[in-house]
Amino acid sequence: MRNVGQSVKFMIIGLVLGLMAGVVSHAAAKPLKVFILAGQSNMQGHANVSTLDSMADDSKTAPILNEMRNADGTPRVCKKVWISSIGCAGDDASEQTGKLTAGFGASPSEIGPEFTFGIYVEKLLGGPILLIKTSWGGRDLHTNFRPPSAGPYVWSDFELARRKERGEDVEKQKSEKIKDTGAYYRLMIEHVRRVLSDIKRVDPEYDPKQGYELAGFVWFQGFNDLVSTLSYEDSPNGCNKPGGYDLYSKLLAMFIRDVRKDLSAPKLPFVIGVMGIEGVKVGLPQSYFRQAQAAPASLPEFMGNVVVVQTAPFWDDELDALQQRIEKFNAKMEEEAKKNPSVIQAARDETYKKALAENFTLEELKRLKGISNGGYHYLGAAKIMAPIGKAFAEAMVNMQTTQAQEK
Repeated sequence: MRNVGQSVKFMIIGLVLGLMAGVVSHAAAKPLKVFILAGQSNMQGHANVSTLDSMADDSKTAPILNEMRNADGTPRVCKKVWISSIGCAGDDASEQTGKLTAGFGASPSEIGPEFTFGIYVEKLLGGPILLIKTSWGGRDLHTNFRPPSAGPYVWSDFELARRKERGEDVEKQKSEKIKDTGAYYRLMIEHVRRVLSDIKRVDPEYDPKQGYELAGFVWFQGFNDLVSTLSYEDSPNGCNKPGGYDLYSKLLAMFIRDVRKDLSAPKLPFVIGVMGIEGVKVGLPQSYFRQAQAAPASLPEFMGNVVVVQTAPFWDDELDALQQRIEKFNAKMEEEAKKNPSVIQAARDETYKKALAENFTLEELKRLKGISNGGYHYLGAAKIMAPIGKAFAEAMVNMQTTQAQEK
C-alpha cells in the first residue's frame, strides 16, 4: 500500500507539473514575427566570413563578434530565427532556407546585414522570428524595383538626346525597359507571398495557432541609382546639384506605399538604410543622393513608421586607405612582371613577398585580411557590415517600441 500511495503521489505531482509547464508554454507562445529584407548587392552581402577575425581587435566590434560566434569560433546558429533568401544563389529565384547563421550572403562563404539583424532582433524581441530576404545585385529603383503606382518608366528628352548622341539603339532600349520595369518589385512581392502562404515549408517550428505578424521591412539599396545619372538628371551635371535625385525620393515613397498595400500591412514599419560607402566625408553627387534616400522619412504620413539608418558612420577610412594602397601596389607589381615575362613564377612570388614586407607593416597586413571586396561593397568587411545589420535591428525595434507606447 505504501508503494502504491507513493506512486499515486508522484503521478499527481507529475500531472500538476505537466499542467504548469503547459500553462507556462502557452503564456510564452507568441506570434511569429516576420521581417522582410530587400535591396541590391549590399543587402545580399559580400563580407567573407574570413573577415570576421578582424572584428576582434576593435572595441566597437568585438562585442558584436561575440554575438556572431560560438565559444569555439564557429558561426552562431540562431535558435529562434529562420530565413528564406532568394537572389543570392546564382539566379533570380533560387532559394536558401534554414536557421539563420553565416552563409546567407551573396555566397555560402559571405554574410550581409541579415546575420546581425537577426541576431539582435532575437536578442531584443525574443522569438520566434522569420526573415524573408529578397536581394539582387545591380538592380535599381527607377526601373527594376519600380513600384506599380509609379507607372511606366518615363524617358526624359535629355536622356533620349544623350543616348542618341552615343549612338545607342534607343528603340531597342525602350523595348527592354518595358520588360524590366517593376520586374524585381513583382518578384519580391511574389516571394514574400509564397513564403507566407506556407510558412512551415521554411520554418518547421511555426505554430499556425499563434499565427504571424508582418513586423518590419528593411530597404538597403542605392548604388545603381546613384550611377544612373541619365535616369535622374534633366540637364548637364543635374545630379551634382541639390534636388538632382528628387525622383528617387518620390519613387521610394511610392515603393513604401505599394509594399504596404500589396502585403495588406498599412503601417508596416520601414527602415531605410542610406548608402554609406566612402564614409561620412563624401563628395558630390553621393551627398545629394543620400539626402534623397532619407527624404521619405520626413513626410507626414511616414513620421514614426519609417526611419532612416545612416550607414556612413560604420565605414572604416583607415581600412579603405589600406585597400587603395594594396591595389596600387599590386598594379605596380603586375606592370613590373610584364616587363620580365621570362622570370619563373617562383621567383616572381619571392619578389612580391619581399616587396610586400617592405611596403606594409605586419599590422597592416593583418588588417588587410579584413577586406574581401571592393569599396562599393563596403570593402567586403564584416567589420563594417555587421554593425550595419545591428543598427537596422535596433532602429526597427526602437520604432516598434515607440509605436506600442503611443497606442
